Amino acid sequence: MKQKNSTRRTFLFLLFLFPCLVFAQTSLKGKILDKNGDTVPFANVIEKGTTNGTTTDIDGKFTIDVPNLPATLVFSSLGYETVEQVVNTAAPMTINFVESAQALDEVVVTGLATSVKRSNSANAVASISAEDISGRTPPQTLDGALAGKFAGALVTKSSGAPGGGISVKLRGVTSINGNSQPLYIVDGVYVNNSSVSAAGLNAVSGAASGGNPSSQDNPSNRIADINPDDIESIEVLKGASAAAIYGSRAAAGVILITTKKGKRGETKVSLSQEVGFNTMLNPLGQRTYTRDIAEAAFGPGNGALFAEAQANGTLTNFEKEIYGEEGFINNTSVNVSGGSENTSFYAGFSNSEEDGIVKNTGYNRKSVRLNVEHKFLDKRAKISVSSNYINSNADRGFFNNDNTGTTIGVSLTSTPPWAQLFPDENGNYPDNPYGGSNPLQTRDLITNRETVNRFITGATLDFNIYDAENSSLKLQLRAGVDYYQLVTKAIFPKELQFQKISNGGLNGLSALGSAENKDANYSAFLVHDFNTDNDLAFTTQVGITKQTFSVNIVRNIATNLIGTETNLDQSGNVSVSQNRLEQEDAGFFAQEEINYQNKFIATLGVRGDKSSNNGDANKLFYYPKASLAVNFHEFDFWNNFETMNQFKIRGAYGEAGNFAPNGALFTAYGSSLIDGLPGIVVPVTLGDPTIVPERQKELEFGVDAGFFNNRLNLEATYYNKNVDDLVLLANNEPSSGFGSRWANSGNLENRGIELSLNADVVRSDNFNWSTTILYFKNESEITRLDVEPFNLGGFGQGLGTFRIEEGESATQIVGNNADGDLVVLGNAEPDFQMTFTNNFNYKNFDLSFLWHWKKGGDNINLSSLLTDFGQTSFDYDGTNLDPSGAMSNGDYRVNAFLSGNATPFVEDASYLRLREIGLFYTVPSKLIKSAFKDYVSNFKIGFSGNNLINIFDYNSYDPEVSNFGSNGLSSGVEVTPFPSSKRYLFHLAVDF
Repeated sequence: MKQKNSTRRTFLFLLFLFPCLVFAQTSLKGKILDKNGDTVPFANVIEKGTTNGTTTDIDGKFTIDVPNLPATLVFSSLGYETVEQVVNTAAPMTINFVESAQALDEVVVTGLATSVKRSNSANAVASISAEDISGRTPPQTLDGALAGKFAGALVTKSSGAPGGGISVKLRGVTSINGNSQPLYIVDGVYVNNSSVSAAGLNAVSGAASGGNPSSQDNPSNRIADINPDDIESIEVLKGASAAAIYGSRAAAGVILITTKKGKRGETKVSLSQEVGFNTMLNPLGQRTYTRDIAEAAFGPGNGALFAEAQANGTLTNFEKEIYGEEGFINNTSVNVSGGSENTSFYAGFSNSEEDGIVKNTGYNRKSVRLNVEHKFLDKRAKISVSSNYINSNADRGFFNNDNTGTTIGVSLTSTPPWAQLFPDENGNYPDNPYGGSNPLQTRDLITNRETVNRFITGATLDFNIYDAENSSLKLQLRAGVDYYQLVTKAIFPKELQFQKISNGGLNGLSALGSAENKDANYSAFLVHDFNTDNDLAFTTQVGITKQTFSVNIVRNIATNLIGTETNLDQSGNVSVSQNRLEQEDAGFFAQEEINYQNKFIATLGVRGDKSSNNGDANKLFYYPKASLAVNFHEFDFWNNFETMNQFKIRGAYGEAGNFAPNGALFTAYGSSLIDGLPGIVVPVTLGDPTIVPERQKELEFGVDAGFFNNRLNLEATYYNKNVDDLVLLANNEPSSGFGSRWANSGNLENRGIELSLNADVVRSDNFNWSTTILYFKNESEITRLDVEPFNLGGFGQGLGTFRIEEGESATQIVGNNADGDLVVLGNAEPDFQMTFTNNFNYKNFDLSFLWHWKKGGDNINLSSLLTDFGQTSFDYDGTNLDPSGAMSNGDYRVNAFLSGNATPFVEDASYLRLREIGLFYTVPSKLIKSAFKDYVSNFKIGFSGNNLINIFDYNSYDPEVSNFGSNGLSSGVEVTPFPSSKRYLFHLAVDF
């Protein structure tokens, strides 16, 4: 009985104590926000020193019970700085996250279907966030946003015309005659970045005659179609070890673009509006004329014409008249995102309009994107679909080199300010007596338009075949297609000065070009993860890939137009040319990653490729890769180093390929028509059916270090990149009937260093300052050449040209000197580049700017020579060039040309440029709620600018220039380009 009563009393005591124990706990609630005021779902909330924890819900809210106060809570989430906070009361709290400066926990690609934390990566992979791409200073085109954002890239504009035209070279020159631009992949879809010259402008300009067959139409390149505002992040695989997984197309590097996805939670709508204008970057001004100068330069009677125009106030600054427009900029972007537990979506629309600094030029791009992710089969399977439609129009004017004196730039070089070129009251333009065309008439009447309709669609299926305690197996299937149709339209009416039959013209020209391109890629992968009991982790990946490429370019040129008709059939003469390419690649990929306690991380892999573009379409070419990273900070002894909390050494080796140029594999016969009978003619160049892809072999070493809890981070990399089996044009025996032949005839080496320093200089409640400094340089050398040294990419030794020669730089510029000897005059490769980025945040104000310093690197500047010929150079009468001081600058350059001396035409293209600046103000949430209640969650206004400050001694509009377009070796050759511009933008962004 006593035992029963005792048990009963114990039970009643515990029953009484249990509620007391329960109510002794304290429930803490709150929410987590990012710097934009958006909630952060699925963040970790842990009571420090315990296993007691929870995660935030889809609205960023959390509840956690702690036994007593005060308590210390630790808040963390991928990509954000960890927050540790002491809680003394049970009042609801708000935790503000800031992005991690170094983002050591972000993932970078290591395989076609795998990734690894950056802290464990053995490769120097650059990552660019959405904020860096378009959040601070929105670029005109995506490729323009890359300049100065990461180490190892030389980014050069080929034209200042709206719509782009930019060359991106990673770690130096990769090929002499082949592709030198990186491979772009958007959400797993291989994206075409060709620059297609389909406009037929050469029929008017004759630019490709006179000794240089290269295209000089300067079309835009197709990566400009991608809307920068749709991008979540960009990863740049610069080295062959990282790029080897992409095989035969990756020798020039790989740029992986991930677009924005929806997040689970309530539907959010974001609206941004930008308006602004652009102006000429660097006006040169006019020559200072007197009556005597005008008479001497332009002949008898011109002195009087100058004096009369001066007296009447009719002198015209034609540089300002042509390039002096303030082009209006209008960008609108709307996106909607959200999702449930299983399905998320992102939908975006953008409209970008930008007028050029020349009348009747401009760029308009409309983009519609829909990205959807859906999980099913108990979340074991996920399908992701990304789709993008782009429509763009670019009016690019008529510029660059010509041999007929008809482009706007060339005609300006000989037009003095007293020329009377404006139309009369009936709209009739007078002929220009000083040049081959009236530049005002050409500007106002010609059409040079590119129209693009493009679809980029990709789908990925991830399926977890099984998921056990120590291992898992995942299947991934991918498919993607990039299809676009480019239509070019060029119209030169017969009333143009240079189209008149009396002036030897064609009586009007209408050119219609069409380029249809379809690239498709398919792949399947298996990824197996296995963790052992002794802390070894294995990730095994195997897969197969297939890509198909199809392009069909048709150019139609009609001359001798009937009346005012522009249809091709309404003409006296029509010519047609067509280029087609069909290619199919296939291959496999296998890779093994081994991780021991995050201390040693090793990777071995191989890619095998075959292609219809190879001499043997069934032969597999193998591209191996290997890497090792050692994290010393993961060892126990490193706890003694309080200041340096991260230290990693890494090494990587890899190989990648580059296909031979189209046509190198076979001998393409030409067509002939004799007495109405069609036939074929033997070309001058012999193809090689045994040709193999160029092969890049790269070895890189690096050190990564973090100090003061990763508030200061250093990344240093040295690389040595060799390109074997360069595809070159070799001289052939004349008796064969072929003057030259394609052959694998050389090797190329690039060596360089890349340094990156990131720092959180100040971090406080009201003020934050972070900075990034990049330094990088590259040197190249032709290490083997089985053919005689040869010149390419310029206009001959008397004007300066590139020269491929064993033992010398691949980018050396040579020319004749005053003694007639062939000497090295410069090098297009910069001595080094540095960028300096700063981000300041004070309460609700954000200021960011990027300075870019390019030291060295030479251009061949022929614009000055043309203005010298025309007696219009702004510095013609200066005397700083002639060492003796006897000749004016203009006479000195002309005399050098006449004597075959190219020295004055090779100029230092160094610059210091404020490439980007942005100042933004985010309206406090209290004011937003009082004005908009709960309808608006974020409201931001701001100003940004591009290229607002430019410091250089280069004697033209901009050191960033390329007459020969965005591909190939010969960037940095200038012949009267479309000048670059400064951009000013005002911003409004609202999140609902």
